[in-house]
Amino acid sequence: MQGARFFIARHSETVFNAAGRMQGDAPHTPLTRAGFAQADEMGALLRVRLGPRPKLTLWASPAGRALQTLAVIAEHLELDWHRVRTDERLREIDIGAWGGRYYADVAAELASFFDRSAGLFTRRPPGGEYYDDVALRLRAWLDDTTDEPGDRLIVMHGMSSRVLRGLLTGAAIRAGFAAPLADGIRQGALVEIADGRETILDSGDAFEPF
Repeated sequence: MQGARFFIARHSETVFNAAGRMQGDAPHTPLTRAGFAQADEMGALLRVRLGPRPKLTLWASPAGRALQTLAVIAEHLELDWHRVRTDERLREIDIGAWGGRYYADVAAELASFFDRSAGLFTRRPPGGEYYDDVALRLRAWLDDTTDEPGDRLIVMHGMSSRVLRGLLTGAAIRAGFAAPLADGIRQGALVEIADGRETILDSGDAFEPF
């Protein structure tokens, strides 16, 4: 992967995001109109940066919201969405019993379950994953695809993308969270990582950790 660029996008806003519900690895929570607008912005930005039909391998989490976001971006780039490659290891962190619940309801029961300043869970979700689990599966994905040449566009999720970006930039294990973690990015945000260095291309809209 030496010299290859990774364009990593966080999927756009969904109906769950707008309602304050926790998604985790839910298979499909559709985009809102604001979400489609965010995907349009990312696609337009990449079109200016890369031009039409760039040589990119398209990757996505299998979640519907990631695939919807990629479809809009791919249209801007004149790339065939049907050539996308999905991998379960790119999915969002599994939040177990918290999945589908309203953030405010969980916060009322467990006031300290989430570190808002860091944008991270402070404990393993019941029946779910923690950040070291996510790092293991994403490291396996990187190892399995390391010999594949060329640039990649990857559409994934808020927390799992933080782990992948941390792995690609050589971030240190974040104390208390058991994994290398990059800083959070906003909904509909886009970064470029090349040779271990990250550049934020689009900062996205209002921060929403879930």
